[in-house]
Amino acid sequence: MAQGAAPMMAESRREVFLASPRAGVAVLAASYYTGSSGGEMISMHQLMSRSDTVDVAFMRTSPDHGRTWSEAVEVPTLEVRTGGKFRRALRGGVADPRTGRFVRFQIDGLLPTDDPLEGMRQWYVTYQVSVDGGRTWPVDEQVIQRGAGFSPAHPLPGVWIGKNCVMVGDLASVPIVLADGTLVLPVVVAPLGPDGNYFNPGGGYTYTDAAVLRGRWRDGGGAAGARENGGDLRIDWELSALVKGDPARSTRGMDEPTVAPLADGRLSMVLRGSNGGKPMLPGRRWVAWSGDAGRTWTKPEPWTYADGGEFFSPSACSQLVSHSSGRLFWIGNIVPANPTGNQPRTPLVIGEVDVKSGLLRKETVRVIDERKDGDSPLLALSNFSAREDRETGEIVVNLSRLFERSPPEPARDWTSNAYLYRLKVK
Repeated sequence: MAQGAAPMMAESRREVFLASPRAGVAVLAASYYTGSSGGEMISMHQLMSRSDTVDVAFMRTSPDHGRTWSEAVEVPTLEVRTGGKFRRALRGGVADPRTGRFVRFQIDGLLPTDDPLEGMRQWYVTYQVSVDGGRTWPVDEQVIQRGAGFSPAHPLPGVWIGKNCVMVGDLASVPIVLADGTLVLPVVVAPLGPDGNYFNPGGGYTYTDAAVLRGRWRDGGGAAGARENGGDLRIDWELSALVKGDPARSTRGMDEPTVAPLADGRLSMVLRGSNGGKPMLPGRRWVAWSGDAGRTWTKPEPWTYADGGEFFSPSACSQLVSHSSGRLFWIGNIVPANPTGNQPRTPLVIGEVDVKSGLLRKETVRVIDERKDGDSPLLALSNFSAREDRETGEIVVNLSRLFERSPPEPARDWTSNAYLYRLKVK
């Protein structure tokens, strides 16, 4: 291996971030800085006991880079309403370096029979804005594109709630802020078929196209007094062109995008694909590029190593992580043999991305965690989000080791702590 090729320590440090409160419950957590500088943070965690459903969620704040945390405050995630059960799931957040404002996102939806798959017709995105480090939220509203004809029922081009949906796929689809102040949120959109309703052309569990939401502060985001008071804290949104997969090559389309800028100003979008239901297809990670700040995207293609070599990756989320050193890292699952849909979701690895080509440098890939003796064959190291620690420069990963105690199929034990991994950048 070339000198200096390895970007991380060979082993990561792991600690319990939040313990599972009881058997059968998984804790999924994420943590973010809430200001443009300093150590104020917010922790958001959710309890789950079935797939794609949040039982209850909580928030905490920290003044000191996460060394200490406040008492948890509950965020309601379930309400029985006329027409079904209203469900909510927390997604990522980002501190705007220009204004100091913190923006976070949720997906909401009214599920008629409380079937998670009904979300493919019901989910929509909301955003919340805080100017005091996540203590209060003066803006809490649905993402609706500005312009004639858009409404809560028709929030974005091609999205009609009740027929299809728009959503943030997972915690790893973190928002970013571009150099010109534009907020970029990776999302997925369920396609409409010839009958005007949700369409699944790939035959997998679900099917989506990918996109980003581009947001600009309504007050321009530059007024000196707007950081504390005044100014319009709302955001104007526009949906990018869709990144559409080929259902003959990825049975679930393009899913759970993650976005980061490259050295030449282009944006890279790395995507989840799937061979679920068609295991003869290669399970790949996919990539698309944008040269106009995320408005339009190239046709997705399999993501490869920088030397052109291919690799296998299961159907699972991943994340691009920009570092203050100017380097770019990717976290996700790479497996030695062709996966079958979602499985296996171990090991979880980190590698450095070439910021010129946008491709993964094979010689830098290192294991963060993997299945060990005593772990279930169903162990999933795939529900995570990552950030840089401002004090140490470490990359910090919030990860839940789902199904680590599960017996063989079909039963699954959801019991899982939320862990914190610290990865030293060399």
